[in-house]
Amino acid sequence: MSKPKVELVNGNEAIARGAMAAGCKFYFGYPITPQNEIPEYLSKHLPDIDGTFIQAESEIASINMLLGAGATGARAMTSSSSPGISLKQEGISYMAGSEIPGVIVNMSRSGPGLGGISPSQGDYFQATRGGGHGDYRTIVLAPFSVQENYDLTIKAFDLADQYRNPVMILGDALLGQMKEPIILRDNKPGKFDKPWALTGAKNRKPQFLKSLYLNEGDLTQHNWKLFQKYQQMKAEIQYETYRIEDADMVVVSFGSVARIIKSSINMARDKGMKVGLFRPVTLYPYPEEILRRLSQKVHHFFAVELNTGQMVEDVKLSVDKGSRVDFYGRPPGSIPTPNELFDEIQKVYR
Repeated sequence: MSKPKVELVNGNEAIARGAMAAGCKFYFGYPITPQNEIPEYLSKHLPDIDGTFIQAESEIASINMLLGAGATGARAMTSSSSPGISLKQEGISYMAGSEIPGVIVNMSRSGPGLGGISPSQGDYFQATRGGGHGDYRTIVLAPFSVQENYDLTIKAFDLADQYRNPVMILGDALLGQMKEPIILRDNKPGKFDKPWALTGAKNRKPQFLKSLYLNEGDLTQHNWKLFQKYQQMKAEIQYETYRIEDADMVVVSFGSVARIIKSSINMARDKGMKVGLFRPVTLYPYPEEILRRLSQKVHHFFAVELNTGQMVEDVKLSVDKGSRVDFYGRPPGSIPTPNELFDEIQKVYR
């Protein structure tokens, strides 16, 4: 049995390599810090597998190129960071409405506005609520390591094809720039029948991919169809638990903050405090039913985020009515330390 191939790479390169392992053949993007290593890597290596790299003239152009490539059934991706993703929202809505798959990466930075290039989790609402117009959702995957950047990118392509829907990877500047060893998978891209794809009507009747419905009742019917699909996505829920077996308080965090707070939880355990971690990996669909069942055993939750309060709303909506939910948030601009977060745990623990 051959040994797995392990390489030391940064988080952005891991995403690019995960995309290639998943069979991505088209990338469209526009430079913005802190995700530029993704297009940098793909611009060099995607042509090696007969893929196409295009640096578009804008973020708006790149999302519409993704729509076009996805409509042909090709595996395609775009990436950006916070304000760039804001510019892509209209196109993401069109893709969801037309049921066109594609992978969108947001290595988020500080905001609002131009903000700064430091890590932030301030794009949670934008990602999980559907930041564009209309009644739509995207599957949102939140890695917390360089390995997960790689693995979840591979998974994102399969989910996009399975559900004919955009899928978002929501990382941040910390996860994009840090370096870790990763195991490179000998991945075989998923095979999906795509009779809906626009491949030329030479041997079939013409077909359409659209999000415009003007006949009476058609749009209502289409939205109910999409709604049922979003309900089916709950089968894809992923999460991680850490030291919750005997916990009387559970910290809920995602992404890079969950990574930091694991050390804080170990500090709390050393002090005799029974604290555990619940980490959502899918931010949409959110693991609300898992949290609800957990809240029947544990009645104290502590949401910790690198923002002023976003995911905490989903925690409150998920847990039983009698549960206590505390919150600690940090506006972006700096990264909390394990000691700082341990101090916050001590303040609310009882």
